This record gives sequence, structure tokens and C-alpha cells, in this order.
Amino acid sequence: MTLITGHRGARNLWPENSLTGFRNVLGLAVDAVEFDVHLTDAGELVVIHDATLERTTDGHGPVRALTPDARGTVKLKDSDETIPTLAEVLEVLSTSDGIALHVEIKSDETGAPYPGIAAKVAAEIARFGLADRSLLTSFDVSVLEDCRSHAPQIGRLVSVNAAWAEKQGGLETFLGRVGDLVEIVAIHHELMEAQWPLITKILPLERLCVWTLNDEDLIRKWLERGIGHLTSDSPDIALSLRANTPAAA
Repeated sequence: MTLITGHRGARNLWPENSLTGFRNVLGLAVDAVEFDVHLTDAGELVVIHDATLERTTDGHGPVRALTPDARGTVKLKDSDETIPTLAEVLEVLSTSDGIALHVEIKSDETGAPYPGIAAKVAAEIARFGLADRSLLTSFDVSVLEDCRSHAPQIGRLVSVNAAWAEKQGGLETFLGRVGDLVEIVAIHHELMEAQWPLITKILPLERLCVWTLNDEDLIRKWLERGIGHLTSDSPDIALSLRANTPAAA
């Protein structure tokens, strides 16, 4: 069965990476929830996608510069909520049995990994008893190697798009490098389509995730192919289509 992941807490339905989104997405019967984690200079693990505040909040500047007091005053756009901590998100998601967590470890505003973030994220996941249903995810192979070193008991997922694959020496080289490092390879849908014969020669469908699909025709197409995982900002649409697509059930 194709497993459906709510991207950034289903950001087409509720404010991106918000506690409201995480609470509500549990009611959709998704198979997994995806969200993003940064590390501030004050030592807080916070859930937000971008390394800067401007796009998704009313704040300005790099996420890493947020103090706990300042975080309490910065509001998510179209919301009265503040940027949640990883602990707050895990507390919400831990109330639902069985839903997988795809926890993306982000880099700072310069593109550099945050020192020590993998171990800190893994420790929080373990503290909430969620290691067995979590995946630590990243584009950066070095971050995932760090995850394996500090938390071998937590599964891993690597993401890749065309630009990133090119920087890594091409998709075939990249896939060869990560095959033993991760359980799932998440590939942008345009690259997946362009390189479908190569990809399926190297990896079985159950290890593949296609992202990020919001168009009904595209969702249906990938469901009919029997892809293992599908990530969407509108998981309600994906779930409805899956229910009516025999190949995905």
C-alpha cells in the first residue's frame, strides 16, 4: 500500500509546521507526518522549515538567533501561534498510535549543519518513546551519517531533487552512496519521472517516496504506479484518491 505523509503538518490545510496543523492532521488517518527542525544558539530545537523567519512568520532574521523569549513573541503567519519546539510537537504526535514521524534535520542560513543537532534530535525522540516509529531525514548525507552514529536505532530517509543530485555527481552515484545508509529515498516527482527506469532498477518501490504532490492527476498517477510513499501538502486529497486506486491499496 502507498503510505501517505502529511508535509509540514499538511500545510495546505493549516498553518505550516503549527501545533494546530499537527493536532488536526492526526484526524486524517495519515500514515506519517513530516516536519522540520532547527537548532537555535540558545540550544532550543524548534520546528520551522526555513532557516530564516520571513516567509512563515512575522519575524525577521535567522532562526538560530531566536532566544526563547523572542520565540514567544514571533507569530506564524495566518495564526496566533508561535514557533513550536520539537518537544511540543512530539508531545502532540505521541498521542496517536502508529503514525510515523519524518523528522527533517535542517541546516542554518549559510547551508551548514548545526553542530550536534542529530544527537539532540535523537535524544528528544527517544525521550518521548518514539524512536521505533520515527525517521530522521535530510538532504545532507553527512547529517544522516551523524544520525546513524548517534542513534542507529532510529531509521533514516534521504531527500534528493535534480539540483542536489547533480551536485552529488549524478543520481546513480548518489543512490549508490546512500543505499546502505537509509531505509527510504525521497525523490522530487520531476526527477522521479525523468529517471524512473534507473531508480526502479536500483531500489524497490517500497523504499521510494515521491514528493511533494498536490495535484490530483499527479497524485493519482503515482498511486497507480504503486509507489511506496507519497508526500503531500494536501494529504486529505491523497487519502481520498488512495481509497479509490486499487494499485495503491
